[in-house]
Amino acid sequence: MTASFQRVGVLAHPLRPQSAPVAESIAAFLETQGVLTWVYTRWDDDAVRERIAEANMVIAIGGDGAMLRAARVCAAQDVPVLGVNMGQLGFLTEISGPDSWEAPLRRILNGDQWWIEERMMIQAALLRGDRVVASGDALNDIVISRGTTARMIWLETYIDQDWATTYNADALIIATATGSTAYALACGGPILPPELRNILIVPVAPHLSMDRPIVLSEGSTVEVAAPVENLTEIVLTVDGVLMGVVQPGDRVRVQAGQHVCRFVRLRERNYFYRSLLDRLEPRQQVRSKPEGKA
Repeated sequence: MTASFQRVGVLAHPLRPQSAPVAESIAAFLETQGVLTWVYTRWDDDAVRERIAEANMVIAIGGDGAMLRAARVCAAQDVPVLGVNMGQLGFLTEISGPDSWEAPLRRILNGDQWWIEERMMIQAALLRGDRVVASGDALNDIVISRGTTARMIWLETYIDQDWATTYNADALIIATATGSTAYALACGGPILPPELRNILIVPVAPHLSMDRPIVLSEGSTVEVAAPVENLTEIVLTVDGVLMGVVQPGDRVRVQAGQHVCRFVRLRERNYFYRSLLDRLEPRQQVRSKPEGKA
């Protein structure tokens, strides 16, 4: 067994009861291999954070939501995450299903050609005057959107403290390269490979305003102000989790995060494109060589 993974935590998806037995089975297997193991089938972020420091790796069982949550908690401790898919898409997970985890785990414990993939995060701060009223880190995206009322919102957007444009839209997505294949992709944004360290801005249903996505460098700062003319509730979400209500006059500041998410991978390093295209075009025949090549 490689010395790297002698202490492993296992996290089951708290809203998927079927993931708990899988977590227990994985933990039991790890213990037979001499790995010190802890298991959480119901998440308490504070309790999990305390145990993260004791782990060399965390196994997250669920879909991409479980991976996002685990990655955010583990990032501050530089603990890598291995994902077991029990969701629909599984863009971030490495093991394809709940019945196929044993062989990959044996390979990892034996040090068989696994590698660590690092992905940039972004952080958001909700500012009310000079006071930070809420903050959070995202692996996918930060979204500033209208509430339940079907009415567009005005969002004054600044890049590196200079006014860029004012969006009249349903929402504004500020995403990482990882998030480029999530909500941003559904709204017409570009596909960015996950190793890029960029910040992506994509408006949602813009009306008579800037409708093209913008790709910024890692060092850029995006600040979005909510003018007092807005009559609709505006909410701020971080990786799909509500962070707060943006009041008239508030600002949301987004920049590169201090931490990176780390994932344990067994596939080839160029896995991303094949994995993505298999989901976008599942009916396309796979060709091993370009046409015309011997």
